[in-house]
Amino acid sequence: MSRFDIETLKKIRDDLQEIHSTAISNYHDYPELMDTIDHLARVANMFANDKIENLVNNNLRADPQGYIVSKLSSASSRMKNYQKGIGKREVGSYENWIHRLEILWWLYRNLW
Repeated sequence: MSRFDIETLKKIRDDLQEIHSTAISNYHDYPELMDTIDHLARVANMFANDKIENLVNNNLRADPQGYIVSKLSSASSRMKNYQKGIGKREVGSYENWIHRLEILWWLYRNLW
């Protein structure tokens, strides 16, 4: 039995799409951060879609592993570079983005 219901997963998917769209439309403000957020939102969205499909049809979609590994690899690489100080910038307040990243991380851990 799933710990998620379809309506909640659809809301999560919509929120992830908004995060993804915001990252894409603000890419030039901070490309490395927005690219990382974009990739994480796409991965979490794929998990949400896969879970919805599984609940609705009791089927699994085509193997999403390659897509997920690719997007996580890119996001992970950018975060490692950030930790090393590569690409760090002094740009305004990131509290809102940090909160969104925390949500994405929670979704990744719990949908996996």
